[in-house]
Order: sequence, then C-alpha cells, then structure tokens
Amino acid sequence: MTMFTWLANLGDVTHAVQLALTPAFLLTGMAGILNVMANRLARIIDRARVLTDQMSSVTELSEPCRQEISVLGLRRRAASNAITMCVLSALLICSVVSVMFLEALLDFNLRWLIGALFMGSTLALVFGLAFFLREVHLATRNSYKMIPSMQRKKH
Repeated sequence: MTMFTWLANLGDVTHAVQLALTPAFLLTGMAGILNVMANRLARIIDRARVLTDQMSSVTELSEPCRQEISVLGLRRRAASNAITMCVLSALLICSVVSVMFLEALLDFNLRWLIGALFMGSTLALVFGLAFFLREVHLATRNSYKMIPSMQRKKH
C-alpha cells in the first residue's frame, strides 16, 4: 500500500520540482552577490598585506596609515559578516527545496517548516546585504580621506 501511495505522490513531486525552480533562481542571484562580496574581501586583505609589509620596513607608521589599517579591519569584519549571512541564507533556501521534496514524497504537511525556513533565509539575506552596505559605506567614506583631490575644501 505504501508503494501505491508513493506512486500517487509522483504528481506532487512534479509540482514540487516546478516550485523548486524559483529558489534555484534565487540561489543563482545569491551566488553572484557572494562573488562580489568575496572579491571585495580579497581586495581588503590584499591592501592590508601591503600596509603590513610597509610596517615591517618602517619603525613608525604615519597617522593616515594607521587610520587606513583600522578602517580595513572594520571593512574586513563587515565583509566577512555579509558573506556569512548570505551563505546562511543560501543554505536555508537549499533546506526549503529539500523540505518541499520531502513534503511531496512523504505526503506530510510541512508548510509551516517551509515558511519558517524561507523567512529565516530572507532575514539572513537582509542582514547580509546590510553588512555589505556597511562595508561599501566604509570604503567610500575612507576613499575620500585617502585621496587628496577628493577631500572637501574648507572655505
């Protein structure tokens, strides 16, 4: 009897596959965002290495160099947090797809779990994008301080 129930649920599985396409597109977009974030983190780390190498050859760092190292630390933490939250969001989306298939195959009502996982994914994505925005803001604000021609002139 369970074999026939399982076969009868194949139509539900087909429907679940159709529903799973939306999260798959969402994952594709998230992969692009993660790529941008990872590249920004790599550039932050590379710049910190350059400054660290300068530290070893100079006995005392200039104040602008110290400030840049400090801002790079803040940017690194923000970028790392952004990546962590976006990866968590992607993992929760994968869980949504898995639970959708379990619901269709086993004929369980798991809509509450699907909803909870999706809400968790959305919240994680919101926090990840907020951390990313913070990193971009720090980079932009710091670039004005580092480039003399971009500094605001006092009248």
